[in-house]
Amino acid sequence: MKIVILGGSGFIGTNALEYFKNNLFEVFNLDIVTPRNVDHINYWQQVDICDFFSLKKVIDEIQPDYLLHLAATTELNEKDGLDFYNANIEGVENVVRLCNKESSIKRVIFSSSMLVNIVGYNPKHTFDYNPSTLYGKSKVMGENIVFENYDTLTEFCIIRPTSIFGEWFGEPYKNFFDFVLNGSFYHPGGKACTKTYGYVGNTIYQIKKLFFAEKELIHGQVFYIGDNPPINISDWANEIAVVAGMKKPKEIPFFFFLLAALYGDFLSKFGIKFPMTSFRLGNMTTDHVVDLESTYAVCGDAPVSRLMAVKNTFEWIKEHQL
Repeated sequence: MKIVILGGSGFIGTNALEYFKNNLFEVFNLDIVTPRNVDHINYWQQVDICDFFSLKKVIDEIQPDYLLHLAATTELNEKDGLDFYNANIEGVENVVRLCNKESSIKRVIFSSSMLVNIVGYNPKHTFDYNPSTLYGKSKVMGENIVFENYDTLTEFCIIRPTSIFGEWFGEPYKNFFDFVLNGSFYHPGGKACTKTYGYVGNTIYQIKKLFFAEKELIHGQVFYIGDNPPINISDWANEIAVVAGMKKPKEIPFFFFLLAALYGDFLSKFGIKFPMTSFRLGNMTTDHVVDLESTYAVCGDAPVSRLMAVKNTFEWIKEHQL
């Protein structure tokens, strides 16, 4: 079977490619950037999903059975407007045009984001949106494009990954692990949030299950991707430290976090990155637990425990740290 991964050079895409190539799939990574795993270079073709005719040419040549659409612009850039997120809007339109009922594609999974809603908000239904960022708004627009084409699309579902971590990850959770491991993480004055997180190995397991579940269980549905139970970020930091054989992080007054966030906001106006901003502090201190009932009903329990996920991630960091 042939599977095309749009965005297979990214974090989740890298893990998806590794899984499917090891499980008797012919895998193709179509991405505008080179793979982060150099061992995947032979599976990669450079394609811009906003270029419909180039994308169509490659898809027509491959004639894939399945398509996993992970390609997106994810940076939280509010200065350049929605045009900055064209891949999340026009790119989705192009993929929808190609994944019609007459195509070779049996099923497509579109990746959206939990940021279609402001952090901490639990939507009442699928179309209950209130994004707080342009990135989130672009993902809402992408979901709407998919549903507007319901009648012409092949079998499909939409996934909204939660806070995913693991091998080949980057900001922000790679930074979180790094802060804990180098002793620069401090508990934020007893205000640490509780969130739904997900280990990328479990994420790929859930994606696989959604690809091969009965049509009536997934078609036209939206699934949050993550692990149960949710975890408090301070408990998670302590767990990482224990796995690494370190002392648990100390707690400092929340006031210092506020000062650091304001300083980070000031630097961001000049294009200078700083580990803490008001947005990130809000993420650290706002609970965001999502309902995974429908995901677990279709996919079953996640196979990797959180402790094993932390151990796997720690070992990967040790192996790949420069």
